[in-house]
Amino acid sequence: MITAKSKVCGLIANPIGHSLSPLLQNTISEKMGVDMTYVPFPVEENLKDAIAGAYALGIEGINITIPYKTEVVRYLTGLDEAASQVGAVNTLVRGLAGYRGYNTDLPGLKKAVKIAGIDLKDSDVILIGAGGAAKAVACLCASSGIKSLTILDRTPEKAGTILDTVAASFPDIRIKADMLSGWKKLKGKDYIVFQSTSVGMFPKTEGCIIDDDAFYGKCSAGIDLVYTPSETVFLKKMKAAGAKTLSGLHMLVYQGVLSWELWNLGTKVPEKIIGEVYETVRKELHRRESGNS
Repeated sequence: MITAKSKVCGLIANPIGHSLSPLLQNTISEKMGVDMTYVPFPVEENLKDAIAGAYALGIEGINITIPYKTEVVRYLTGLDEAASQVGAVNTLVRGLAGYRGYNTDLPGLKKAVKIAGIDLKDSDVILIGAGGAAKAVACLCASSGIKSLTILDRTPEKAGTILDTVAASFPDIRIKADMLSGWKKLKGKDYIVFQSTSVGMFPKTEGCIIDDDAFYGKCSAGIDLVYTPSETVFLKKMKAAGAKTLSGLHMLVYQGVLSWELWNLGTKVPEKIIGEVYETVRKELHRRESGNS
């Protein structure tokens, strides 16, 4: 039950109606016995005013997602190492003079990939997309000791900042950018592929960023950052080709747990509860996909 003493956190996004974060965060708080409530804040414009208003109202913590992960940086008092490295923020923590920004996407994705048994070390990686989410993927891959990184995007010029960031910090990694069709030039096999665009996301679930089945024959694993639907066309094609698959739902849960821990002074959520939270969120996603009320 919400009381006058309840800690309040929330989510700023646009659109926001499809988000599973309120269910995720409130389930964690319930299972951990913490008096915290988490609510959605739809913000269509004036992000600066929204951040200032949230702080004035005493909101303890905020998640930030599409389309504000980069813009929000200018309204914060500081950034953690991951947020500075990626140049994007998804978690705000209240401080004495304002909010400090954190990026839990990067460590959340790292944990999801590890638990899925996908080993990035010495691997050849393909990153599809060059937006904000792609920066976190590129930093994760580079810091995990990959052998090469190929960024494929409709406009390869967008990959320039990612190329520069990785090349400057990890000069031993072979990295290049190309058009989406550039996969046809790749000679190797067993590529690990990260799909970081919104293609295939609800409600346009029939979309697939690369349609040619020959591409999937080159891959040993496919990770889609999209979590609605739970199995995108991209993942279905990966599975049909015999590759390991990982949906964005795992990343959503792990980054959400890390955010919750930041808002609650580093209190650790046990793996057992993380598993229970994942099942709760997965079942809700399945309910939505099946059209049940």
